[in-house]
Amino acid sequence: MTRNYPQIIVAKFGGTSVADFDAMSRSATIVLADKAVRLVVLSASAGVTNLLVELSGGLESSVRQDKIDTLRTLQYNIISRLKQPEAIGQEIERLIDNISHLAAMAVDSRSAALCDELVSHGEMMSSLLFVEVLREREVETQWFDARKVIRTDDTFGCAAPEIHTIAELAEKRLRPRIDQALVVTQGFIGSDAAGQTTTLGRGGSDYTASLLAEALQAARVDIWTDVAGIYTTDPRIVPQAKRIDTLSFAEASEMAVCGAKVLHPATLLPAVRKNIPVFVGSSAQPRAGGTLVCRDTQEPPRYRALALRRQQTLLKLTCVNGQPAHRFLAEIFAILSRHDVALDLVTISESSIALILNATGSTSGQAETMTTALLTELSSYSHVEIETGLALVSLIGNALAQAPAMCKEVFADLDTHAVRMICHGASSHALCFLLPAECAESAMKTLHRNLLE
Repeated sequence: MTRNYPQIIVAKFGGTSVADFDAMSRSATIVLADKAVRLVVLSASAGVTNLLVELSGGLESSVRQDKIDTLRTLQYNIISRLKQPEAIGQEIERLIDNISHLAAMAVDSRSAALCDELVSHGEMMSSLLFVEVLREREVETQWFDARKVIRTDDTFGCAAPEIHTIAELAEKRLRPRIDQALVVTQGFIGSDAAGQTTTLGRGGSDYTASLLAEALQAARVDIWTDVAGIYTTDPRIVPQAKRIDTLSFAEASEMAVCGAKVLHPATLLPAVRKNIPVFVGSSAQPRAGGTLVCRDTQEPPRYRALALRRQQTLLKLTCVNGQPAHRFLAEIFAILSRHDVALDLVTISESSIALILNATGSTSGQAETMTTALLTELSSYSHVEIETGLALVSLIGNALAQAPAMCKEVFADLDTHAVRMICHGASSHALCFLLPAECAESAMKTLHRNLLE
């Protein structure tokens, strides 16, 4: 029977929320507790994406087989708990065979496109298994391939979504299914105009959920993860951190960009465009509450949170040929643009530029954009200095540029730390500064104690 659901909730579950059969069962209970949840977006089970990324690197035969065996074990630990495992077991085995084939191809022909095709299998497997968990509870459930709706460009590894096309495809291909059954789909993956599999970048499942909520004009996006909301800072660094019950879009966006890992940095862009609230909660403790991110919060405090981004590289460029400042700056920014360097935080003087390259998540600990070709071209216009082993600490708040005593309150607590760079003024919600990595956690604890407790 077809029903009309004018107000739907899109629920997204992260890797730990679908890590095993018990986690999937808890997540299924959350889904079924609210009839407004009509679309479920899943990450790959915890640990699976890392295995697939390793397989995309072209491993030698015995190591490759060990990774595939580990992958198979993770899937069958879930399948073995199902009441009718035979049919889904055959489908998962077909996907694992395809993974094995693609991993063997990667030995001779590694590419970003092949990597995207390979890693997409994590979300395909978790979503198929979750459908079976729901069906065992006698819930009418449909599996849906997100690639039929999430249209992107062909920037493999970090594809850009085509918003208007996604809206059209979602209305045509997805909404009719939602009116008929509970729909389970994949986060993180999409396809380009040629039908090739693409990915939105690590952590992109949150982004997928938000894009689909925008396309379907949903009432809310629920992000279920392993923490009960967004905290004043990482509780693993500062045990005294407290949950923030409500955050504005602007505050949460700054936190995500500055290193808070609860939300993917792009998640809030679609939510802001359509004013869709985003709830963040723990799938392991759904009754513990969480954080609601919405357009406005009442009487926001001056200081809200602290965020930390490790593995930062400071690139300092100084003019060497005496050309006018405006030409020097234009040349440098043109070079950075040609090499697809995403400018993060920048400070500029008349004859020099200092900018931060974010290497979080790279295997080398250095920014992957800092290639030999880039450095060679920059060296033709400037003296290049590179400093690694740094961390970015960000204070998130409101109207910080209008706070007369802020610098005294912040930097008086850091008088024993060598601050390498400060960015303030461009955003009224963030004050960012670069420190040696070994000092960062100490600074976080001090600032949290003095400003947020």
